[in-house]
Amino acid sequence: MTFGEQPAYLRVASDLRRKIVDGRLPPHTRLPSQARIREEYGVSDTVALEARKVLMAEGLVEGRSGSGTYVRERPVPRRVARSGFRPERGATPFRQEQADAGVHGTWESSSEQTEARAAVAERLGIEPGDRVMRTKYLFREAGEPVMLSTSWEPLALTGRTPVMLPEEGPLGGMGVVERMRAIDVIVDNVTEEVGARPGLAEELALLGGVPGHVVLVIQRTYFASGRPVETADVVIPADRYRAAYHLPVK
Repeated sequence: MTFGEQPAYLRVASDLRRKIVDGRLPPHTRLPSQARIREEYGVSDTVALEARKVLMAEGLVEGRSGSGTYVRERPVPRRVARSGFRPERGATPFRQEQADAGVHGTWESSSEQTEARAAVAERLGIEPGDRVMRTKYLFREAGEPVMLSTSWEPLALTGRTPVMLPEEGPLGGMGVVERMRAIDVIVDNVTEEVGARPGLAEELALLGGVPGHVVLVIQRTYFASGRPVETADVVIPADRYRAAYHLPVK
């Protein structure tokens, strides 16, 4: 293989991908069998199998037990709005953004006290093992899973206060900015770092994806005078949604 030349399985996958994208292999069409790929492209069974694995990992095809591999219906990506916090509104970002978009959103949540892992402790500026309140969310749009979120708040800040449980109490569900203000903590900054990775099995099970699908991961942290007061991982299926940012100009 000369320098810069693709391995055979990637060349085969690339050609099949073009056929899927331009409609020569439309949704629900059976992908050529391994034997057919081997004959058409003059490659080994191993190369044909690896090419099919690439397309499956990209979410372009799916295996059906006892039937073969078929081209998946490609969803048109929809937007999940992201924005700077809006302290005057009072609701959580998801509630705010769903209301702005005129979409009916629902969510499920559960909270529990736990010890901060090293990575979470670093983001919150606390020691590993310090107690935090962890809250897990599953957000839906018109009944369809849209995104997951796991947030952590240091109990040294919120413990034994009315806002210790993010979704319960007098300010339950009101969002980080409003809840922190109630205990005289003024949030004045929020950061989000966006990355992508293969979804974890438990994430894809909740989001309705298949193994190998890529997810967007947004690491969000709220600050008050430079002190982190909440951090969260937001997970969005990359094949169905895009994160759209609306940022105020100061």
